[in-house]
Amino acid sequence: MQVAKPVGRNAPAIKYDILSALTVHALSGDKHRQRSILRIIALITTRYNWRNNELSIGREEIARLWSVNERTVKREMAKLRSMGWIAVKRPAARGRVAVYELDLKQVMLDTSDIWPTIGSDFQARMSDDPEPDTNIVPFKVKPAPFEPSDEGVWTQVQAILHRRDPELWASWFQHLTEADRAGGVVTLMAPSRFMADYIAQKWSARLLAAYGRVDPSVRRLRFEAAE
Repeated sequence: MQVAKPVGRNAPAIKYDILSALTVHALSGDKHRQRSILRIIALITTRYNWRNNELSIGREEIARLWSVNERTVKREMAKLRSMGWIAVKRPAARGRVAVYELDLKQVMLDTSDIWPTIGSDFQARMSDDPEPDTNIVPFKVKPAPFEPSDEGVWTQVQAILHRRDPELWASWFQHLTEADRAGGVVTLMAPSRFMADYIAQKWSARLLAAYGRVDPSVRRLRFEAAE
């Protein structure tokens, strides 16, 4: 499943598809899910920059939009981060609010169970690769298969990462090993310092979100190099 970037001539349709999936996913759940999804839809429709994938908003403003207190905002945003739907792109600084980014592909993966409810055309559209905007044919590399060796936490995390993006997993995540997990902190070992630093900077939020689905007690990741 691919999610095209919601820009260009097909942008309105892609945005409607994403919002439709979120809405129907909410209505298929209990009142708690409905409230959570309604809150993220409110952020998307009022403050989200689709082109840059940026949500620039402070906790106080979120509380005002949601008609809640800031403690509820903190708890709800932490929940969305643990789901892998949202990540901090740039933390808040003096005189500047935090900037978040949305993982639209993870959102669509998590709502895929309701695609048939919307319609067979929607399911087919979401399941197909988007047509490229140019006449250049991309070269696709067959992703490496994932072969679980046990049912441990790290194996389950790896399975989530592979299902989310097989190509990315094959390039980066499959080379990691879990060296230690204690006190809510996980130490991951990479083959080189470059790989450890790059994954820490670029993909730590996705890794932490995957851990959150298996072991919610994990709150922080450390990256070390085997060299």
